[in-house]
Amino acid sequence: MTHILFSGPVLLLAGTVQAQNAPPSAPPATIPPAQIAAPAPAPLPIVAPAPWHRLPVTARRVAAANRGAMREPSSAGYQGAVQLYPWVEGTLYRVFAAPERVTDIALQPGEALVAIAAGDTSRWTIGDTSSGSGETRRTHILLKPYSAGLATNLVITTDRRSYHLELASTPRTAMAAISWTYPADALIALKRDAVAADEARPVATGVPLEALQFGYRISGDTPSWRPLRAFDDGRQSFIEFPASIARDEAPPLFVIGTDGTAELVNYRVAGRFYVVDRLFGAAELRLGGKKQQIVRITREESRRARGGRHD
Repeated sequence: MTHILFSGPVLLLAGTVQAQNAPPSAPPATIPPAQIAAPAPAPLPIVAPAPWHRLPVTARRVAAANRGAMREPSSAGYQGAVQLYPWVEGTLYRVFAAPERVTDIALQPGEALVAIAAGDTSRWTIGDTSSGSGETRRTHILLKPYSAGLATNLVITTDRRSYHLELASTPRTAMAAISWTYPADALIALKRDAVAADEARPVATGVPLEALQFGYRISGDTPSWRPLRAFDDGRQSFIEFPASIARDEAPPLFVIGTDGTAELVNYRVAGRFYVVDRLFGAAELRLGGKKQQIVRITREESRRARGGRHD
């Protein structure tokens, strides 16, 4: 029992002596900095997709729109070696070119070049020249690719319109020249010719000059549409306006009765003339609301017969 009581201290003493008599331990080995493992990086935060995550869908829509707007060369569109495209706003025009070949892009006669811009200017040679003079002077854009398999776009701006072209280079096949027809311009010219022909057409035919009576007096306000003169052929009355009547609002015509009342009368327009299928002693052209512009037309014989004046 006594032996058990001292066994603890003895063991402790032995451990203490052993620690004191032990040889000094070697210093801890130094680990080169390169072998120290770097701490694991913190996980990146989750970020919501940016707006450009929809770019593929948008790009497909753009490509589809470009395909829908593309005008390709057609056999029916050739006039000799020149491909004629009808010019339409928002259309893309295809142009095929080839190395060692020059393609001519001819603009409308009289059309002045403002600027040329190409997507690839390092592998395409693009310049401009002109032909003719005066009203027939015509601008030409000349282009040539350095090699086959190239594609880019070309924008031409003028004093009349903009052209958008899609360029592609092939090994050997090149379009010699392209140009445009202008349906809208042709329609405007057709309408202009029709108006000129209508204005040149006589308002009355088969009437002897001696039958025309010009004894009409024009008085009242002086708007831009004030008539130049009035006359009749004994059956119809004619009121001639200045050329600006085509741009102005046309005034309605009222015939003044013997009792002074105004009556709206039927008439037809022939160019810049009002043609009334009757004679009148006095009439008024009225235009406006609260502040009306009134021009009075009085037949001189009728005015003298009444013995009065109407200004």
